[in-house]
Amino acid sequence: MTDQPRRRLVLASQSPARLGLLRQAGLDPEVIVSGVDEDAVTAPTPAELALALAEAKASVVAAKPEVKGALVIGCDSVLDLDGEALGKPADAEEATARWKSMRGRSGTLQTGHCVWDTASGRYTSGTASTVVHFGEPTDEEIAAYVASGEPLYVAGAFTLDGRSAPFIDGIDGDHGNVIGISLPLVRRLLAQLNVGITELWTPREK
Repeated sequence: MTDQPRRRLVLASQSPARLGLLRQAGLDPEVIVSGVDEDAVTAPTPAELALALAEAKASVVAAKPEVKGALVIGCDSVLDLDGEALGKPADAEEATARWKSMRGRSGTLQTGHCVWDTASGRYTSGTASTVVHFGEPTDEEIAAYVASGEPLYVAGAFTLDGRSAPFIDGIDGDHGNVIGISLPLVRRLLAQLNVGITELWTPREK
C-alpha cells in the first residue's frame, strides 16, 4: 500500500451481483450504466460476444467526461450452450423452455471483462470461462423458479447465489465468474495497466 490517494473505480454495469462481489473483495466502485444496446452487438462465438459487449460498455462509460481519471470496469455474461449464446430470457415462456433444455446437461458461462484506464487512455480485456453442470429439476420446480421472476434478470436464466442454486450440480472454474465477475481476471487486467488491486482496497474499519 502507498500513501497515494486511491484511484476512482467505476463499474459500467447495473448488476448488483457484480457490485456485491467487488465490495466483498475490498473495492468500492461507483456504478454508471452504459446504456449500450446489447442486441446491436454481434460476434461469431459466445465468448467473443461476451467480450465485445464488455468492451462496448466499458468504452462508452470511459468516454464520459465525468469519469476522467477513473478506472472503468465493464462486464457482460452469456451462457454458451451448444455454441449458442444465451443471455437473459425475454419472458417466462422462454425461461421455462431454456431450463427444460439445460437440465441434466452442461454449458459454459462466458464473461467478458474490460478495464479502461481513463488517465492513460489504455485498456485491456479478456474472457473468463466456467463450465456449469445443471441438475435435473422437475417441471414443477422449473415452473416455481420461473414464477419467482429471478431467471428473467440473469444471463443464462440462472445464478449460483439465488433460488436456482439447488438446481446446479457443480461447476468447473471460477464461481465468481458465474455470478458475474471473475476477480482473478480483474486483478490480472489491472496489473496489465500497472495498477495493483491492493492499491484500490478501501481502508478497513477499526
